[in-house]
Amino acid sequence: MVARIMVLNGPNLNFLGIREPHIYGATTLGEIEASCAEAAKLLGVSLSFHQSNIEGELVSLIQSAHGSADAIIINPAAFSFTSIALIDALKIFGGPKIEVHISNIHARDELHRHSITSSASTAVICGLGPYGYVAAIIAAVQRLGRLPEAVPAALHGLRPSSQA
Repeated sequence: MVARIMVLNGPNLNFLGIREPHIYGATTLGEIEASCAEAAKLLGVSLSFHQSNIEGELVSLIQSAHGSADAIIINPAAFSFTSIALIDALKIFGGPKIEVHISNIHARDELHRHSITSSASTAVICGLGPYGYVAAIIAAVQRLGRLPEAVPAALHGLRPSSQA
């Protein structure tokens, strides 16, 4: 069975490339989606990609992942710092949950330093720019134990050892 990964993006990420390029860069969300699709194809996984400015829609998407996705990658954006609802929804999901932030939130102003949604995440990637999404896809596939043989040699070191 092909691993299924759901990528979720929170508020204002639809304005990437325009919004505060000195923090988030010039890459658009569409370009990030295209690079994620390319990585998913290379890794042999299926990918669904979503963005919403509405907290309740993100909660519903997380709930819909139960039974239809094996891993969630989420950039909660501003909801990272405020959303108990996202935390509760993420806790319900049983697979890997990888939180992504384009900027290094730990080096930002006090308002943007502490993600409360991280408490419900398996792992957090921040500060890698748009590449953080690709890193999260690779990490999710690794967490699922499904790095296929077609992975380039450079990534073979990420495969868990079969020897204990």
